[in-house]
Amino acid sequence: MARSLVERLAELPDPRSRHGRQYPLVGLLTLCLVAVMGGHTTPEALSQFGRLRQKRLSHTLGFQNGDMPCANTIAGLLRKLDPDHLDRIIGAWLADRHPDGWEHLALDGKRLRGSRDGEVPGAHLLAAYAPGAAAVVAQMTVEATTNEHKAALRLLGVWPPLGRTVITGDAIFTQPDVCVAVQQKGGDYILYAKSNPSTLRADVDTAFAATGGAAFPPPGGQR
Repeated sequence: MARSLVERLAELPDPRSRHGRQYPLVGLLTLCLVAVMGGHTTPEALSQFGRLRQKRLSHTLGFQNGDMPCANTIAGLLRKLDPDHLDRIIGAWLADRHPDGWEHLALDGKRLRGSRDGEVPGAHLLAAYAPGAAAVVAQMTVEATTNEHKAALRLLGVWPPLGRTVITGDAIFTQPDVCVAVQQKGGDYILYAKSNPSTLRADVDTAFAATGGAAFPPPGGQR
């Protein structure tokens, strides 16, 4: 039986100190989830959402004293959470509701708007978007010392078997190791081929010209 998202959130380790925990982790995360679904995105807005519904939500969320968390409490928790672990939990919850898998996953990297802090660059994320669910089903942080290509390899490394899922992405993912990783997971890929590296586009043009429009033979025994 598929577990609810709240049950899945209970898998997250609590990053806070054991001393002074006033609110249960799952309750805080559930409050954030419901508030974000209502269009609230800042810690201040999340806190205000809860306080306006204090009587109806506090005990439902397990807040025994009946109070709602302030913005600093919410911000402190969100800063300490492991974002990759949280993304895997949400992805697993979505996968439970799509047992036949994803027909198509689109890889794309973006910097989060408003995440830059002075000289500190904004958060850079690589997302796997499933059009069939109209949702991002997985994300990976792109560290400052790496790039989206390497983040894609990390993401594919922890991804379950792809089945017949088709992976699409822009030219940064058109790399031999990414293509091999997709195939090793059982998936297929459609990626852009630009003229950089210079030989790639020429090799593709030559391959298509050689077939004369006929079907391609399996390369190296692979489909």
